[in-house]
Amino acid sequence: MSDATPISGENPTPDFDTMTRDIADVPAVEVITTVAVHLMSAAAVNLGLAEDGERHKDLDEARKLITALAGLVTASATEVSNFHAAPLRDGLKSLQLAFREASVVPDEPGQGPGEKFTGPVYA
Repeated sequence: MSDATPISGENPTPDFDTMTRDIADVPAVEVITTVAVHLMSAAAVNLGLAEDGERHKDLDEARKLITALAGLVTASATEVSNFHAAPLRDGLKSLQLAFREASVVPDEPGQGPGEKFTGPVYA
């Protein structure tokens, strides 16, 4: 039995030191890319691109997530190297284009989600 698993009747106090790694040991590029992937995934779900997509479609939420992603990707691009930034930019552009396609009334070029950070996005 591990230290993190309480024995029946004991005080259920988990050993967080063994369950998590110290955030100081996580490289910044890993934190940034992990957050970006979570934003991408959430935006894709809100664009209706997931399984059972129409049930989860919420373009207002998707707009917020894509804008946050654009800010993160743009601000961190020089810090995480092109090796990490290029796929993030590609994913962001794909989401921006998917948003434009999903919108009943598309935004003007430069007015779509995140485009204040990336500039206008065209297919």
